[in-house]
Amino acid sequence: MDVFSALQTAVSGLKAQSFSLNNISGNIANSQTTGFKRVDTGFVDMIPDRDARHQSSGSVAAYSELTNSIQGNTVATGVSTNMALNGQGFFAVRKKTSDATGNETFATGNLYTRRGDFSPDKDGYLVNGAGSYLIGDSLDPVTGQTIGNGPIKISNAIIPAKPTTTITYSANLPKSPVTANVSTTHGLLSAFSDGTDARVMTGTGTGSVSQANAQTLIDSSVAGPALTIYTSSGAPVSVQTRWAKVAAADTAAGTSDTWNLFYADKASVAGNLTSWSNIGQSFAFSASGQMTVPTSNSVPINNMTIDGVNVGRINLDLGSGLTQYASASGTVTTNDLKQNGYASGTLNSVDVGDNGVITGKYSNGSLIGLARVEVAQFVNPDGLKADSLGNYQQTVASGEAISGLKDTTVVGANIEQSNTDIAAEFSKMIVTQQAYSANTRVMSTAQTMISDLLNVIR
Repeated sequence: MDVFSALQTAVSGLKAQSFSLNNISGNIANSQTTGFKRVDTGFVDMIPDRDARHQSSGSVAAYSELTNSIQGNTVATGVSTNMALNGQGFFAVRKKTSDATGNETFATGNLYTRRGDFSPDKDGYLVNGAGSYLIGDSLDPVTGQTIGNGPIKISNAIIPAKPTTTITYSANLPKSPVTANVSTTHGLLSAFSDGTDARVMTGTGTGSVSQANAQTLIDSSVAGPALTIYTSSGAPVSVQTRWAKVAAADTAAGTSDTWNLFYADKASVAGNLTSWSNIGQSFAFSASGQMTVPTSNSVPINNMTIDGVNVGRINLDLGSGLTQYASASGTVTTNDLKQNGYASGTLNSVDVGDNGVITGKYSNGSLIGLARVEVAQFVNPDGLKADSLGNYQQTVASGEAISGLKDTTVVGANIEQSNTDIAAEFSKMIVTQQAYSANTRVMSTAQTMISDLLNVIR
């Protein structure tokens, strides 16, 4: 029986090495398949139940070892919607199906893949080369908030204009302006000829400066921020501003430096050819240069009107705040200046950030988040069940999908190559071939021994 057992063991060896060769063949065949994970072969001995003195080496069985956690090389493609994962995790994808009437729908369950050669189909959905559709969160282009989850669609629709509602601004005002006529006392109150103009400079923050007194204001102030904001229709409006110190610090009286901010009532003329409006808020600073008034970094500008157009209520967000430190140039140093409005625009291109957010670049210069790619992590990625077309299914062995990048980053305009090493596969193939041949020699030897036994009987 031992000879027959040897024959059976050799047969198991042939099967095991054939199984290994099959995996090697598949790895080599998919060496250029995007996102492919090679399948290695493991062997396990099958020992018969015998006492220790009669134990034999037994037969062998082969099983597949997945390499889902081993990353392939990334390579740039120049296609903006292509993406690769640098680290662990899988893209969540779904297959497209057809219902009874022939209408196309998407499957409800997610599959998972490392194949990231996504590009828009005819309807704008991102689909990879194997026909799997990328899943993620759709973002509201105005608020940036998540509005849904499902197949990601890149729309070419024109984005509507967004009126400016917030101006973010932080700066340093000069402690001692060098402008010739800037007052360091309350003498500026008498610089204007009419009572209305005088009142705006007392620090109460009300009223306006007429065009007749515009030059006096310019001579007695320093230039503030200039930027373009947008109306509800998307029309651009240029804003010119100036800072005027209306009260200097008086230690004895316990007062501090106080400034007013004015904006020009016309957009496209020189500053002395327009009237100026006070935004309605005084700004005071301590001796150490810190802003003491207002106490909040949010200042409303009500009914801002330029060229007769009321652009509405604008919130002046002081961000990191205003300061008043010495400036050799005597000018305002702007640290941050931006606004949140834009005109309508068409999509020019998209870009994938390392956080998985797909950003649209529009003709109006806006960068707007359109979607966020869904990436799933697994406690045991090698426990996933391989599906066709480079996809994997969740199993009990893999654990539940955990949504999020964790330490992984998304690399846009790149794809991940197969993690197959051709040289290593050829080495394994040589070893497999030798093992297979050796098992055939065992079979032929066992056959010879059995023939010899039969000849003895004859």
